Amino acid sequence: MSADNKVVAFIHNTAVVSPSARIGKNVEIGPYAVIGDHVEIGDGTKIGPHAVIHDYTTIGKDCHIFQSASVGEVPQDLKFKGEVSYTVIGDRTSIREFATIHRATGEGEVTRIGDDCLLMAYTHVAHNCVLGNRIIMSNAAMIAGHGIIEDRAVIGGMAGIHQFVKIGRNAMVGGLSKLVQDVVPYTIVDGRPAKAVGLNSVGISRAGIPLESRRNIKKAYKILYRSGLNVTQAIAVIEQEVDSCEEVDHFLRFLRNAERGICRERRESEDR
Repeated sequence: MSADNKVVAFIHNTAVVSPSARIGKNVEIGPYAVIGDHVEIGDGTKIGPHAVIHDYTTIGKDCHIFQSASVGEVPQDLKFKGEVSYTVIGDRTSIREFATIHRATGEGEVTRIGDDCLLMAYTHVAHNCVLGNRIIMSNAAMIAGHGIIEDRAVIGGMAGIHQFVKIGRNAMVGGLSKLVQDVVPYTIVDGRPAKAVGLNSVGISRAGIPLESRRNIKKAYKILYRSGLNVTQAIAVIEQEVDSCEEVDHFLRFLRNAERGICRERRESEDR
């Protein structure tokens, strides 16, 4: 109870909460949950039974961390030497049962997950990953260290994402896919290794992208994947032949920074 007799948090008597943790208003902490040192939990967040929130983790408002999830544990990285690093979770994000999220390697570095994300059961986010907003990771999907996933991407169940790979905004990754190269924004990829199979038209529409912008994205996709040009040549043609808009500008910016190369398009002969 606070000084004005208002309930600040609902903490089960079997939970273990560090004295250095900062707990917001109307937070619920379930039975046998563990809250480590220097943890901050925002207003209205729920921490389920047996969940562990490790040191130097910040969780935003109205999140839900389900039973037995582990958030902010030290990384599975031989370079980690006990330095102070962080895990930051945005607002209204749900982390389901047995999901694991590891803090960063490197003094002061951060593993970051944005707002309104859903990480389903058994998902794994490794050290130094950066996830944007409204991302869905389906059951047992895994992201290796330093991965970047942009806003509104959807990752299928049991997909494996190699370290340093980038997944573009509004992209969709098929279940069981193996990702070793970057996924271009607005595309669908699938397979082992994953290859582009078309535009994520439904996801683009649901994101509220204007019709004219969607048409420009489609033109850019065809130039990139079906003109026979390499990436550098395709960028030049897109700049000349596709009307500029925020979405196409981002498409081009992503291509210019695809250091691992991009997932190429699957050919019909590969489906036989």
